[in-house]
Amino acid sequence: MTLEAIKYHNGKLQILDQLLLPTKLQYLAIEGVEDGWKAINTMQVRGAPAIAIVGSLSLAVELLKDNFTSKKVLRQEIEGKLNYLISARPTAVNMKTAAQSLIALANKLDADPSADVDSMRSRFVAVIEQMLDDDINDNKSIGHYGAISIINQSLLSDGDSPNNNGNSDKITVLTHCNTGSLATAGYGTALGVIRALNKRKKIERVYFTETRPYNQGARLTAYELAHENIPAILICDSAVSALMNTRRISAVIVGADRITANGDTANKIGTYQIAVAAKYHGVPFYVAAPLTTIDLSLPSGEHIVIEERPDKEMTYIAGSRIAAPGISCWNPAFDVTPANLITGGIITNKGVFATSELAEKIKQINAATP
Repeated sequence: MTLEAIKYHNGKLQILDQLLLPTKLQYLAIEGVEDGWKAINTMQVRGAPAIAIVGSLSLAVELLKDNFTSKKVLRQEIEGKLNYLISARPTAVNMKTAAQSLIALANKLDADPSADVDSMRSRFVAVIEQMLDDDINDNKSIGHYGAISIINQSLLSDGDSPNNNGNSDKITVLTHCNTGSLATAGYGTALGVIRALNKRKKIERVYFTETRPYNQGARLTAYELAHENIPAILICDSAVSALMNTRRISAVIVGADRITANGDTANKIGTYQIAVAAKYHGVPFYVAAPLTTIDLSLPSGEHIVIEERPDKEMTYIAGSRIAAPGISCWNPAFDVTPANLITGGIITNKGVFATSELAEKIKQINAATP
């Protein structure tokens, strides 16, 4: 059974407080939008899909508790609160994508003469609640498509490496940050691909980075991989190039917080340098993300706003200072990997696409969607 990071039932929302993992498993009640914004901003919940779901559900919780005198007031409340939620962590696009879709829905329901204020609210909340199931289904599709692509790619490559212990049919992957059940409604994106490979008995081992400065790998990915009994080895962020030089790595699989029209991808800081190392060592580099992470409104990665986090996340660990007092810090939460380094492709819930064809494929999918 995968970990449940988001619990929602009958208008009650709880999230697993990821600041306390791995030492403490504790759920936090989200009573409304202010709680949702704080949980996202402080990274009690993180991961682009989970941010969108928790933010949207925090609005649903609030709407179900309040009474509204008119559809106009309800629509204004929805729009204002969703725009506020976007500001919690601006780099991750999923919250913005969800907000745009939900605001459009609110405008449609407001203009629908058959919907009174109560039915408008109930229909609106139902759409938000469906996001949980939709995200899990999307993640399982990502896992399916990604596993097939990586297996096929591995069959085409040379499997007779002395560092592969003779298991040429087995796959060894590297991942960065946390992209599993803790970052989504369940199953995961990049870690979902790893789960799908493991289910097919194709995983030899998973290497994963500690992911400084917030240690999402050491704290969260380690927790999930141990929970799932998937063979895994933790490495320092600075060991990636040495690993690729001395071990057979079949593929790198990472998640994404925003993918632009040309395939440039924003992900957790450190992803870019892993992609550079992968290109040098001839290791296929994959990005796994749902369609909601693809932002066709931005032509390239240079237009992505990169969130910068507080110095304290670098200078302290578990409340203890590790850096000399008075030192200045630069702490971007994300970096942008250029499309030409994403050699394996973009793994989505609709298939695996080369970065060069991404925008056209997404436009075709959107045009075919009712």
